[in-house]
Amino acid sequence: MNFALFLMKGIAMTSPNRVEVPGHPHTDDAPDVLIIPGLHNSGAGHWQTIWEQQLPRARRVDLGLWDDPHRNTWVGKLALAIGRAERPVVLVAHSLGCHVVTWWAEYEAAFNATVRAAELSNVVGALLVAPPDVDENPVDRRFTRFAPLPTTILPFPAIVVSSRDDPYATPGQVRRIARAWGAQCVDAGAIGHVNARSGIGEWSFGLDLLRQLAPAAVPARSDPVPITPPVSVFPWASPG
Repeated sequence: MNFALFLMKGIAMTSPNRVEVPGHPHTDDAPDVLIIPGLHNSGAGHWQTIWEQQLPRARRVDLGLWDDPHRNTWVGKLALAIGRAERPVVLVAHSLGCHVVTWWAEYEAAFNATVRAAELSNVVGALLVAPPDVDENPVDRRFTRFAPLPTTILPFPAIVVSSRDDPYATPGQVRRIARAWGAQCVDAGAIGHVNARSGIGEWSFGLDLLRQLAPAAVPARSDPVPITPPVSVFPWASPG
């Protein structure tokens, strides 16, 4: 029995709606893409909303309490969504949603202390975009509800994305976060908090990162968009 099944007894979740996109039929090897927003949800014009509409197996996890987050409630909602998936899962989180993913991994590992979490979960990768600082000097006091920073090495491939002018975490802080999680850290340039205000539309660079984690999750383009922002990649090896 894993953490997700345990929580099913006590937490209800709104059934997600899959978005059928013309021209992008489901394929047998395409994973489910679970989209995990942060504070205030992701509205129109946010790349997460666009991906939810465009990717054939993408759906949003309805965390609820979008303006007044409760850590364990959010983690429980994610656990249920993962537990109910019938195929491999890729997690796509933004902002505070990144900490939801890593707290889920922390609880999953603790709940199954005698068995590797990777053997009990169908998660095959995670794209964690613009995680805010929750420990050192959080800009929003609600971030402290997700402190301290989980330090469990994620048992699946993960990419953490940093923006050079993110108001919620410095590049150095994001690199330390990625190191703590055993993830690659990617510098995506100066694009703010990587949200709708960044003016990046569907964020083709992010789609390229998702394609690296799970090629079948992103339909092939007839006119691939080149990677244009200056990018640095910092691969962090898991500590021995």
